[in-house]
Amino acid sequence: MTQSFIHIESPNYIRLEDLPKPPNWSAVFGNENPLALEIGCGVGDFMLKTALDQPDTNFIAIDFYNKGCYKTCRRMDRHEVKNVRVLRDEARLFVTDRIPKGGLSAVYINCPDPWPKKRHRKRRLVNREFVEFMMDYMRPGADFYFATDFDDYGIDVAEMLPKVSMLENQFGSDLYRHEFPGYHLSKYMRKFMAEGKKIYFLHYKVK
Repeated sequence: MTQSFIHIESPNYIRLEDLPKPPNWSAVFGNENPLALEIGCGVGDFMLKTALDQPDTNFIAIDFYNKGCYKTCRRMDRHEVKNVRVLRDEARLFVTDRIPKGGLSAVYINCPDPWPKKRHRKRRLVNREFVEFMMDYMRPGADFYFATDFDDYGIDVAEMLPKVSMLENQFGSDLYRHEFPGYHLSKYMRKFMAEGKKIYFLHYKVK
C-alpha cells in the first residue's frame, strides 16, 4: 500500500534505521521501568491516556501508517509525555527484531483491521499463531489486552484465547465483556459506540 509520508520531527519518534538490533530499551528511555507495547496506535489518544496513567511504565507505540505515527507524536509532544516512543513498522517484524525475549510487561491491541470479508480473514493479525508467538516476548504476569468492535473478530479471539495454555482469563468465566472500567477508549472505539456497536474487550495474563 502506497503511503504519502509526513516528515516526523519529535523527541518521541524513533526511526527504525536509528534503532539497533536488538535495542537497549533502558538506554532509550533512560530508566529500568517495565516495557509495554501497543500494536496499532492509531492517532495516539489511547496511548496518551494510558501513558499518563502509568508514568512508571515505558510504552512503545507502533503503527504501520506514517500518518498515525505523526498524529501520535503530536499528542505526546503537546502533553510533554516522556514515557512513550513511537515507531513505524509491521508488528511481527518489529517484535522479532526489536523486543527481547520475555521483555514485555503488557501488550495492547485495539481495533485492528478486521478484514471483514470471509476470504480475507486469514490476514487478521490476532490469531492463535500470533498470540503463541507473542508469548515468547512477554514475561510471567504480563497483561494481554485485545479490543474490537467487529462481532465476528471479537468472538473468534474470545473462543481462541482459552486454548493458549500460557494465558489466564482475567474476566473469570466471561469470554469477553462489553464494558471495561478503567480501560481507556480510543477515538475509534468512541466512534463505533456512538454508531450503536459494542466493543469486545478481552484481558488475559501470562501465567
